[in-house]
Amino acid sequence: QVQLVESGGDLVQTGGSLKLSCVASGSIYSFGKLGWYRQAPGKQRELVAEIYDSGRQDYADSVKGRFAISRDDGEFTGYLQMNNLKPEDTGLYVCNRDVRTPNLQWRTYWGQGTQVTVSS
Repeated sequence: QVQLVESGGDLVQTGGSLKLSCVASGSIYSFGKLGWYRQAPGKQRELVAEIYDSGRQDYADSVKGRFAISRDDGEFTGYLQMNNLKPEDTGLYVCNRDVRTPNLQWRTYWGQGTQVTVSS
């Protein structure tokens, strides 16, 4: 089994910055794609950013130029640097990772999320 634990969420003012972390633990052979999603009250979960093994990165239009996704597979950790935060960035941020288990099967795991609240 694999667990993902996010941290770094907080209450910040508009224009502030936060860096989220997603630490994986458990039976892990290697990592695939890392994604960060957010869930705002009354809205569907949306993809914020993702990074592939190749290094390719994709971002939601609303965060381009402000957010940066990164990964350190040696430390089993993924990151989301968020700058120039806006009230509309408020939500529960959840990480998602594709993991190859020791029996070489690919599985996708989700964390529980970390709350980001941006005040105006």
